[in-house]
Amino acid sequence: MARKSMFSSSGNPFMKEDAYRNSTSGPLDGGFITANERMTVQGAVNKSFILFGLMLLTSAASFVYAHPILMWSGAIGGLIAVLVATFKPHLSATVAPIYALLEGLFVGSITAFYGGAFGGGIIFNAIALTLGLLFAMLFIYKSGLIKVTSKFRMGVMMATMAVFLVYMLSMVLGFFGIQVPFLHQGGALGIGISVVIIGIASFNLLLDFDNFEKGEQFGAPSYMEWFSAMGLLITLVWLYIEVLRLLSMLAGRD
Repeated sequence: MARKSMFSSSGNPFMKEDAYRNSTSGPLDGGFITANERMTVQGAVNKSFILFGLMLLTSAASFVYAHPILMWSGAIGGLIAVLVATFKPHLSATVAPIYALLEGLFVGSITAFYGGAFGGGIIFNAIALTLGLLFAMLFIYKSGLIKVTSKFRMGVMMATMAVFLVYMLSMVLGFFGIQVPFLHQGGALGIGISVVIIGIASFNLLLDFDNFEKGEQFGAPSYMEWFSAMGLLITLVWLYIEVLRLLSMLAGRD
């Protein structure tokens, strides 16, 4: 029991079912929220399209005027926005659009850098593969081929946290000129690791889809639509970057 409690209280709030269950507690759930003020799947889907559109706007601009300052401003600003939404979900209606705009600066800039290094074909392939994985996981979720149980959710959260810790370690060691073996290398093992990470990111999409339905099921307040849409966008950006990395490794082997 203690071990289960430890795991259920950790991880990314954007992937946790409790974030939706707990959002209905307190005064907001004391009969003051009408049906129109509660989260729906369709509402979360609509918010996702809005955030994706906002990200495309700044992505296009930063792609044309790519610069490290834009990339790092978007990455750091986006991280701050995620932290704010994590601890203050009720601010998601404001924070989520800001995150999308900032993340667009990062995505557009890094896309331009990869395109300049490996050619425009890698960009088209990365976008196509990311969208393909999105729709494939949506089909898998809707068909019930993989059910998002509590054990499955816990496993994906643990795997995601492990990847996060490895990347944090890589970043810290990078300041001292030390590289984590195989993480950024294009050998067979490095490519294998990249494929595994893409798999973990793809499984996160299943959690995001389930969060949409859980929010409606638990009667979460409407601001959780923005929170859920932001969580989906975070996963898609992560997946896209990992796909870019994998394709760049494969291109380097040609």
